[in-house]
Amino acid sequence: MKILIAIWAMLLPAVAWAHPGHGGSGFVSGWAHPFSGLDHVLCMLAVGIWAARNGGAKGGLVVAAFLGGMLAGGLLGLDGILPSFLESAVTASVLAAALLVALAVRLPLPAQAGVAAFFALWHGIAHGAELPVMAAPFGYACGFLAATALLLGSGLAMGKLLRQRERDRWLGAGMALLATSLFWA
Repeated sequence: MKILIAIWAMLLPAVAWAHPGHGGSGFVSGWAHPFSGLDHVLCMLAVGIWAARNGGAKGGLVVAAFLGGMLAGGLLGLDGILPSFLESAVTASVLAAALLVALAVRLPLPAQAGVAAFFALWHGIAHGAELPVMAAPFGYACGFLAATALLLGSGLAMGKLLRQRERDRWLGAGMALLATSLFWA
């Protein structure tokens, strides 16, 4: 119960969605950004929880694939690749990640890592497109990746704790319900 309260408390500041613009730049701004949007918090926690079903180092490989996808997407966005459906793709990745947790979908490790990287690609493109207007884009990217790693790691820890008696599936179902609200935001 304490974990659910902690998750809810993390989501409360997410009144503003993640892509309205940023007040600053640099590491601190990049660090704060993932916590400011429900789409980021839900996706990264869900991917971490889903990765925890692998157990051990295998979950870490899924997390690493997500971070790699985020970095690759950031480079694409920085290069000006910005699909018109980007926000829909970001939102769809959040819903899909939550559903993977709720349905306890098991995939071979390479496929799961590929799916995680694919989800991260969309988030990375969105943020890479924002980097050129910042005074310190490298610091921002480092802060953003560090905060992303923290959220993914938090998801892994929650997944390990909640996996007993399939409680992670209930959390995934709740996350999927929250994710559907992003389509109307």
